[in-house]
Amino acid sequence: MVLLLSTSLLALSAASSLWPGGPSPSKVPAKVEPSASLRALGDLGGEGFEGAAVGAFTRLESKIGVWEVTQGAAAINGEHVRSGSRSLHLTGGRRCEIQLDFDELGGAGRFSFWAERWTRTDPFELTVAVRVSGRWTELVDASGDVIIGGFRAEVAATLPPGADGLRVRCVSPAGKGVLIDDVTLEPARPMAIVGCRALQPVLPVLVGNRLNPVLALEVVTSGLLDALELESISFDLAGTTQPGELERVEVFHGGASIELSYDQPDSVFKDADRFGASRRPGRDATRLHTVRGPRALTPGRNVFWISVTPAAGADLDGRVDARVRSVVIGGEEIQVEDPSPATVQRLGLALRSAGSGGSRAYRIPGLVTTPKGTLIAVYDIRWKGWGDLPGRIDVGCSRSVDGGRSWSPMEVIMTQGPGDGWRGDGVGDPAVLVDRERGHVHVLAAWSHGDRAWRGSGPGLAPEETGQLMLTTSTDDGRTFGPLRNLTEMVKDPAWSYLLQGPGRGITMGDGRLVFPAQFQLSPDQGRTPHSTVLVSADGGATWGIGTGARPDTTEAAVVELADGELMLNMRDNRGGSRAIFTTRDEGGTWVPHPSSRSGLTEPVCMASLIHVGRELDGEPDGRLLFSNPAVPSAPRRRMTIRASSDGGESWAADRWLLLDEGQSAGYSCLTMIDADTVGILYEGSRAHMTFQRVPLLELFPEPGGGTSRGGR
Repeated sequence: MVLLLSTSLLALSAASSLWPGGPSPSKVPAKVEPSASLRALGDLGGEGFEGAAVGAFTRLESKIGVWEVTQGAAAINGEHVRSGSRSLHLTGGRRCEIQLDFDELGGAGRFSFWAERWTRTDPFELTVAVRVSGRWTELVDASGDVIIGGFRAEVAATLPPGADGLRVRCVSPAGKGVLIDDVTLEPARPMAIVGCRALQPVLPVLVGNRLNPVLALEVVTSGLLDALELESISFDLAGTTQPGELERVEVFHGGASIELSYDQPDSVFKDADRFGASRRPGRDATRLHTVRGPRALTPGRNVFWISVTPAAGADLDGRVDARVRSVVIGGEEIQVEDPSPATVQRLGLALRSAGSGGSRAYRIPGLVTTPKGTLIAVYDIRWKGWGDLPGRIDVGCSRSVDGGRSWSPMEVIMTQGPGDGWRGDGVGDPAVLVDRERGHVHVLAAWSHGDRAWRGSGPGLAPEETGQLMLTTSTDDGRTFGPLRNLTEMVKDPAWSYLLQGPGRGITMGDGRLVFPAQFQLSPDQGRTPHSTVLVSADGGATWGIGTGARPDTTEAAVVELADGELMLNMRDNRGGSRAIFTTRDEGGTWVPHPSSRSGLTEPVCMASLIHVGRELDGEPDGRLLFSNPAVPSAPRRRMTIRASSDGGESWAADRWLLLDEGQSAGYSCLTMIDADTVGILYEGSRAHMTFQRVPLLELFPEPGGGTSRGGR
């Protein structure tokens, strides 16, 4: 029997190098219950870390054996896990060792665990030794294989006969070390199939991506001897609306996990991972495709993905699906559990991806629709990588005049050259706003002259002292943008450490006033506490005023006008777990908590988007609000979801949650109404840095008046 130090064999892993942990997830509404792919894959039982108390230990008894710290220190971690709710942390130092004593397996065997490096600093060593007849021999040197973030390295080896102990050694800077989870021990025996099923996490199929995983086949095996081979997979594309718009369909071996990279989504599989040959789907979705290998199976989990490549002009309102028809392993046809899960994948567009336009990363989406129906998308061009300001960052812009089906080439609309003697200049975190009376498009962003961003900015008004608030405006429907205007002296309190915009988007109120969400940090002697607020202009953007802080320790916010001039500010709250929501009737002079504040909308401490449908379409309030964010209460950010409210944000019914992308991502998003029937969303997804999708409004408001027609369905 395989013994596991985990109660669950798979969960989307916590990207601990990017985001801190948080409280344990609570139950989510039924419409976005985790799919089978994100629950345990072939739960084979066992216990260990899951039953241990969080914190340091020297000795730990488990079903798999007895763990004992022989040098240095170790602890049970309850925040960063690959699965379940616990992992093991070897804390590093000059030498940190833990020993596992277990009963002999009765011959040869196999061990494995998943590991995550906990430091970028060298030295870093991770080795495993095995004990046979009282003698220790090094078995694995994984020092160069274990990487930062996400438990993405599996450390595994065959155990010799007579083995009764393992010793894991870590060398690193003190207090850093390595995290370990999902430890398995398995005796040698002939390989057998434990389970075979189809899994289908919700993932967008993106025009512009060569690789688009649609459905996974998961084969669980036990035993080391006489390895079995997967010989063929047969499937069809039933449920696909336009199979003729798919250029190819392929099958790839995805290893032992369904976790997919969101940093390089279009290279998640290599040529060596391909199972059989690629095929052209043809126009008949029920046509049977048989892809032949063979591929040797490994003990434990084996995941194979069906992937499609949509044509450049594929209909973004379409759907893609697949169904497994048969699987042949070791000369026998294997019964597949749930060969066609209920999920159907939506199409979308990879607007910006890693490497496109010469930039390593894109972040911080903003999206609006002009009175002429043009979509304006803005975003950070992070030339050197994921890092925030300060850094080489410009603001980019793309336009669409056909509802997001095609986009103009990227234009750099905001840039600041490096200053002499400074660590570089950058401008980013944009927010975009359409003046619906004048047709002007305003983009607001932060300029960091050297290190004058979130941590390095200080009191004052000059670029050498503090971050600068910069505005650029287009008067020709977003085709061109004017020179940058510096608003810092106009709106910043010199005592504040930092002032910047939303990011995301702003609004035009019913009386023509323009409103951007904003945020500021108090002075250093006040702890640099951040507050969300609003910037308001009554003269088309010529001059601006600023409100007071709505709530301490809030930052990135979204704003809508409800009725009669009342503004709702929906805020990222650093306390975690849920959004803070306040309202004002005097342009941010005073604020009142909304009844749904800190209870109505879960969040993992992240930016989010909020729009008022009626205000977006014709300027009149109708109480229909749309909200988007990663719909989980703690890191890692995942499950990008649109939620709908028909009562002005008083409630967000579970049957009006629409899951778009359940993979892990950076998690920022921005909504707009493309037309009366269609919602547009630009978000940081698991399959592209900037993912664009169209959603029929009727899917969120199915009652009469939810949409004037069925739109793109």
